[in-house]
Amino acid sequence: MTVDELEGNTLRAYAYIVRADESASVRDVTRGAELSSTSVAHHHLQKLENLGLIEKDSYGKYVLKQKASIKGHVWVGKNLVPRLMFYSFFFLGAFTAEVGTILLSLIIPSLVVEASFWLLTGLTLLSMILFLKEGSELYHKQNPKNTDKPPI
Repeated sequence: MTVDELEGNTLRAYAYIVRADESASVRDVTRGAELSSTSVAHHHLQKLENLGLIEKDSYGKYVLKQKASIKGHVWVGKNLVPRLMFYSFFFLGAFTAEVGTILLSLIIPSLVVEASFWLLTGLTLLSMILFLKEGSELYHKQNPKNTDKPPI
């Protein structure tokens, strides 16, 4: 299931519920998703419940009902990771191969590295840095620092 409506605080609340090892109260979600108040958390939890992604248990706490595909993101275990992070890893691999080629050219005199290859290496490094920066910012937006497990 792809849910395009999940963004901002609703996405943060949903990601918190997915990461929680047990059911979470409104207060748990408020703290864990770093929302401003319990009423804000309750609003976003109701949205998630209406989408059929979470449900209330017999104690009135929220539990995951369905893990949805989020546009531009990939679930890695219980963590929501922006696809941009994977693009940065691709460029990291390409950059490593290019640096390896440059180092080989220092050892093997017949292997000549042209100026265009240096330019390509610089562009690969720049691409890797930009994707990593943007991906990291998105990751930290969706996964706040306060990821404590909900209290029992």
